[in-house]
Amino acid sequence: MAHWKLIAALSVIAAASPLSATQPEEVPMLGAPAAGPDARYCMRVELTGNVVEPVRCWTREKWAEQGIDVDKEWAREGVRVIA
Repeated sequence: MAHWKLIAALSVIAAASPLSATQPEEVPMLGAPAAGPDARYCMRVELTGNVVEPVRCWTREKWAEQGIDVDKEWAREGVRVIA
């Protein structure tokens, strides 16, 4: 009889564990956070031959001069905004 109670208890635990393990999906950010015209957007920059990914902080205008659309790249490469 004790074995049946143990089996029943373990069954309930096993059935409930996947429910508690699921995490809500992250909602992807559609663009960079809004900030003033002088705000600097810090993003990871890939440099050939460099093991460490450096982070550069430039204004939207400077990123555009480099051919980077901050809103498109922010989800993958964005680090922070300095207002």
